[in-house]
Amino acid sequence: MAENIDDLSIEYVEDDRVIIHQLDKNVLTRGSWTTIMFLFEEMDKKTGEYGQKRVSIRRYQKRSGSYRQQSKFNISSAKQAQEISAALLNWFPLEPGEEKAES
Repeated sequence: MAENIDDLSIEYVEDDRVIIHQLDKNVLTRGSWTTIMFLFEEMDKKTGEYGQKRVSIRRYQKRSGSYRQQSKFNISSAKQAQEISAALLNWFPLEPGEEKAES
């Protein structure tokens, strides 16, 4: 397990092939409990090709000097991501003159 938030990753290699390819990550909260949103693609083991982009939101807790995953939620499609985004913007609309958060 990682001792530093910046070292946390969901990249997964099996038999010298990258099965889970991490494309990006966004640290949402830092501290003894941290939340990270990962953008990734997963390889189809039969075809060797990567599927559509997906998102995983994961919570980690730091214990005994290292971070351990406590929970996760995967956003499985662009449609689901857009629906979540639309709901959040409806609940938390931007104030006049307020800009979108940088990614």
